[in-house]
Amino acid sequence: MTLLVSDDRRVRTLTLDRPEALNAFNEELYDATAEALLAAAQDPTVAVVMLTGAGRAFSAGTDLLEMHQLATNPDFPRGKHGFIGLVDALVDFPKPLVVAVNGLGLGIGATILGFADLGFMSDDARLKCPFTSLGVAPEAASSYLFPALVGRQHAAWALLSSEWISAAEAREMGLVKEVCAPDELMATARRHAEVLAAKPISSLVAVKRTMTEPHRDAIRAARDRENAAFAELMGGPANLEALAAFAEGREPDFTRLS
Repeated sequence: MTLLVSDDRRVRTLTLDRPEALNAFNEELYDATAEALLAAAQDPTVAVVMLTGAGRAFSAGTDLLEMHQLATNPDFPRGKHGFIGLVDALVDFPKPLVVAVNGLGLGIGATILGFADLGFMSDDARLKCPFTSLGVAPEAASSYLFPALVGRQHAAWALLSSEWISAAEAREMGLVKEVCAPDELMATARRHAEVLAAKPISSLVAVKRTMTEPHRDAIRAARDRENAAFAELMGGPANLEALAAFAEGREPDFTRLS
């Protein structure tokens, strides 16, 4: 089992549960999370979904060992939904989504905050959008959502530099609503989730729809541009050098690559 699901007071908590892999998303976890969001969207007993991670990480992003297999082995089995299906489920999720970042978040572990209606972060957590260090393109419509959330220069630094972003910086930028002590994170996130969950679901859905609908076409267009760029770069020289360096435990060398 890669995803834990629990219900309490109309809040469904999804806990990424691959702690030995820092909750990195493999095809199985992408599928499980997408299915859970699709199910919660249709469940009349669920008003709010809260997403967090088990162990010391929120999510280390895409499982790079599996990514290497996907990039080099055309016969490697893919999931039903995969990364693209999870992003589609996030784009279409009609109810409030609360994200509690309990530890490090890389890649989709950071860009998923673009879809959070409320984000909370442990003060010892960190975020990284490692796309340029992997020789690939942005993902999860972050090329649109991040500038909209935090402004162009903050977004450009996050997406271009592959540098770590501290919890304090994430709060200052506007990626999360609050930063909490580690032992207060879940209680704080749950308290906010329960305030929302006590409201009529029909009203929650209507409010979220009126907030997101004006951006829906732009989000989908950004996702499509990113997917095309990602597909073009994945398996290319820079990406293969980055993945090989990861597998070999060394720093990548891009100096001879364009």
